[in-house]
Amino acid sequence: MDEILSVRGVGVNFGALRAVRDVSFEAQRGKITAVIGPNGAGKSSLFNLISGAIAPSTGQVFFEGSEVTGNSPDKMLRAGLSRSFQITNLFFELPVYENLRLAAQYLEQGRGWLRPVASSAQAEQRVRELIRQFTLHDKVNELAGYLSHGEQRRLEIAVSLASRPRMLLLDEPTQGMSHADTRETETLIRNLATEHGLSILLVEHDVDLVMNLSDHVVVMHQGQKLAEGTPEQVRANPQVQAAYFGEHQEKASC
Repeated sequence: MDEILSVRGVGVNFGALRAVRDVSFEAQRGKITAVIGPNGAGKSSLFNLISGAIAPSTGQVFFEGSEVTGNSPDKMLRAGLSRSFQITNLFFELPVYENLRLAAQYLEQGRGWLRPVASSAQAEQRVRELIRQFTLHDKVNELAGYLSHGEQRRLEIAVSLASRPRMLLLDEPTQGMSHADTRETETLIRNLATEHGLSILLVEHDVDLVMNLSDHVVVMHQGQKLAEGTPEQVRANPQVQAAYFGEHQEKASC
């Protein structure tokens, strides 16, 4: 298998709290890997360790064979790893087009910041590609703050892709979405992997979406990895059923 991301024994302590303990797993190139678990399981902390938002107390992170442990998010981006955020992170007072252009300006590698906008050829080309890929033609001049929640989340994914990353980390991409928007986002994420060859790691609360979408699932519980495998293997795991799916089913029936 062709791994793109390798997480080896990572952990982090916040004072006396051991938020993540000795977690290891691998994500394969061009595949969708999901991290799930009950509230407080350590999913977000693990995600932040991998993306560079916080530095691990123990362990190592490798991306495409190179160690990136503790690298800042901007260094991660330069390495080819981009992320979205659980809380929508856009310039709400700017149009959709400008949100995309500002993100795509990264492709100029510092050469475009002092140039007129019209001369930023790489950025402009990337914006056109994203508008076409995400069918944003009717929204380019609309302020990001006026978009629906589902449209904002889709725009944030487009912004995250502006730098042409080889791996995308998605933090709760369907949080707060309607059922229709969730299904649309599921299709979008699947197409990014299957049609564009993008490697994806996502933290997600929607179990049904994860099981339908993912190639590999990592289950967190009380800061540790409880299990991992294909969606079918994870669903059949007695420990996972007791610690997570039973709780999930109880909530769904309430």
